[in-house]
Formats: sequence, structure tokens, C-alpha cells
Amino acid sequence: MAVATVLIAGAVLNLKYADGVAAVPTPGEAAKYESASANASASLMRLTKNPMGKAPISIGNPATAAALEALTSTRPTTVANAPYNAKNSSDPSLDIPSAPTSYKKSLRVHAGDTLSKVLESAGAPAQDADAAILALKGIYDPRTLKAGQSIAVSFSPSGLNGEQDRFTGFEIPLNYATRIAVAPAPEGGYKAYEFERNLVTQNARADGVIDWSLFQAGSDAGVPTKVMAELVRAFSWDVDFQRDIRKDDRFEVMYERSATEDGEVVHNGQILFAALTLSGERKAIFLHTLKDGTQDYFDEAGQSAKKALMRTPIDGARLSSSFGKRKHPILGYTKLHTGTDFAAPPGTPIYAAGDGTIELAGWKGGYGKYVQIRHNSEYSTAYAHMKGFKSGITKGSRVRQGEVIGYVGTTGRSTGPHLHFEMIRRGVKVNPMRVKMPSGQKLQGTELARFEETREAVKEEWVALAQPNQQLAQR
Repeated sequence: MAVATVLIAGAVLNLKYADGVAAVPTPGEAAKYESASANASASLMRLTKNPMGKAPISIGNPATAAALEALTSTRPTTVANAPYNAKNSSDPSLDIPSAPTSYKKSLRVHAGDTLSKVLESAGAPAQDADAAILALKGIYDPRTLKAGQSIAVSFSPSGLNGEQDRFTGFEIPLNYATRIAVAPAPEGGYKAYEFERNLVTQNARADGVIDWSLFQAGSDAGVPTKVMAELVRAFSWDVDFQRDIRKDDRFEVMYERSATEDGEVVHNGQILFAALTLSGERKAIFLHTLKDGTQDYFDEAGQSAKKALMRTPIDGARLSSSFGKRKHPILGYTKLHTGTDFAAPPGTPIYAAGDGTIELAGWKGGYGKYVQIRHNSEYSTAYAHMKGFKSGITKGSRVRQGEVIGYVGTTGRSTGPHLHFEMIRRGVKVNPMRVKMPSGQKLQGTELARFEETREAVKEEWVALAQPNQQLAQR
């Protein structure tokens, strides 16, 4: 099978502006700041104790790049006092490095923040912040800023006590490959730049035997946790990961990953193929792009891997209590446990088991914070003891299968953080792990033929990646 190389478009730019040197005063400038005291014979210089290092973007002359990266998020501090001409002294102990010309403050965006608010909180004057934000027009909409994003705000030290450092721009990483930077323009004002890293998209193959944990088997084979979580999600419509996994079962997975030209992996992408062999029965799925551009996983025969409802709407949880009669841990007597409990750390995301409409999102007695979703005329699902709801989850809102609706908690009548999950069929609560699920989409005609081509190409590449020194295939 032919192997080609695909490079993500874009190249890293180098910004250069007016020439200059680090902020070390000349003899004439030093004299300007001499002490009024008659005994003072020389001026004092403010120096940094931080080492110099090349930075990803230079705002100023080429020497600036050497000062950006290694500087801390606080303003450089004084560590030595010396006459301005000490660097030319014959005494090596008096040799001192040049002061840095720029440093960065890294801030994280919080709910309700605007870009202007973040820049001003870092110390940027409001007028300068507004001018820098205006430079983003046509490149990036600051209204799309999300909580959790990081922003690096740059400053140039004034070199004078009591004088505010000069704001020199900011940088926003958008994803693993792209970032936006705003810097002073040579002609005045500010200019925005978009940078894309030169990355190579690769396919990686891994397989292994499950001893006691699927995630541990994946880790032992070098598969990132994120990829294993996606594998679990892809199979969760058909596999009960608490009961169906046995010792000596197997997994196989082929997934995309992006790396720099020197081999540093910066992103793990979609799973292209995965298979689980459970008690001798092999289940395989293949990622296929439909004519309308949507993507989904299909089995060998072109049947969608998705079912009407997910059996386990949570990642990496432990089944702590099954459906059926049990002695209630709080009430102390035997009663029907009307759902399945999944123990997980507080804050673990909870997913909608299927497409549907929110019928209730609020407090419900012993259930605590509770969500109920109506999927169709026959099925509903319920989620209890939640820590909180995702923004936008309210009565009447529509959700898609696999969408985060809330987070694991221990509200209501609960002994610890867990998800209590219920499946309701025609008004009766049923065992989520045992109810027979209706099948999803079945490909036919030309779409089935297109899928079969995809499936065979993936199989060929899987075999090719098994060859020595071929664990990665460049695309």
C-alpha cells in the first residue's frame, strides 16, 4: 500500500522590528539618573537573575527572542548594583549580563471574563488593550474566548522605579497547532499574526492482552489515556465494560497522531479502527465519512456501532451497584435498586445516553441534583446525585448522544460520589445492562460500497503497520 506524507499547512513566522539592544543605559543616560547625593559616583542598574533563552516569538529586535521564553510571570527584580561601566572592567567578578527587554505574564480565562478584562488585569492600560484587541479583526473573534484558555501577556521593563512597564502584546494558543499573537507594528499601533506549526499527521497501531484492566493494557502498549477513553466510548453502545471484559481478552486500535518534524507528539486524534476480542468473539469498528460529511463508526457489515442508547454514559467509572434488590446503604432495609451505580471521582463528566429532550434538570428529593431525558415515545433515561449541570442543560433543551450534561457528585441520599443511572421503558424502570437495544443506521447501496473501500484500506494499513519499524505510517 502506498504511503504518502501530508503536512499541515502553515509555517512559523519570525517577527522582526526596529533594531536595538537590551535595556542597558549608555554613559550619558546613566548620568541622567545619578543620585543627587554628593558622595554618589555612579548610577545603579536594575538587573535580572533569570537566564536568557530563545522564545517562540520576538517582539522587538533579534536579541529580544533570547529574553522571552525563560522569564518568569513576574516583573524582573533587582539582584545586583554596579556602576554602568562595570561590564568593561578588567575584574571578571564585575561582569554582568544585559537586562531583559521583555517578559510575559500567563493568565487563565475564567467564566465571565472578556479579553479586555484579562489584559487589563495583567497590567495593560485600557487604551492599549483596546488597540491591541482591535488588531484581531478578521483573524480572531475575541468573543469566542472560553473559560480555561490561557493568554500570555507581554511587557517591556521600564527600567525605572515607579514607572509602569510597557505593554507589548499578547498571545493566545487556539489549539495544539495554531496560535494568535498581537505585537507592536513597525508603523505604529498593533498587528495580529496567526501561526501554524509544521506538523506531520501519522497513524499509530497498538494491540495487547487485557490482564485486569483495559486502560492498564492500553497504557502498557503506549496508548494515550484519551485514545483509550474514546475507544470505550465508541464501544459503549454494545459492550458492558464492567461485566463483559475478562482476563486474556484483547484490544486493537489504530489512531491518528500529530507530531513535529523532529518527532515530538503534540496531539492524539481520531481512532480509525478498533477491535475488542471478548470471550473469543471479535467486535471490530471502522471510522467512515458519509457523503454528507458526517463521521461515524461502523462494524464489518456496515452497521452503525451506535445503538439507540448508551449503557454506560460515563468514562472510566467502576460499577459499584447493579440493578435489583439490595440492602439500602443508608435506609438499612432491602428494596429494589432501580438503576446502575457507577463510582467515579467528583466532577467526572456524565454523557447523554442518547439524543433527546431534557424533561427535568433540578433537585429531586433523595436523587439530589437530577436530569431526566426523554429519547422517544418508549425510552427515557435519568441521572442522579450529580454535582452540577453543564451550562445550557435546562428543561426543554435538546441534547445529542454523548454530549456532556453534568458532572459526578454526591448530592441527595448518597454515601459517596457516583452516578446513579436509570433507564425507563414505557414508564417502567429496567436494567440498563440487560435491555435489548435497537440497532442504529445500516449502510446500503453506494454508501455501503464506499464504506467497504474504507474498511479494506484500513485493514491493509493495519497489516502494513505490523511490519518491523512500521509502527507509524506517515500520511
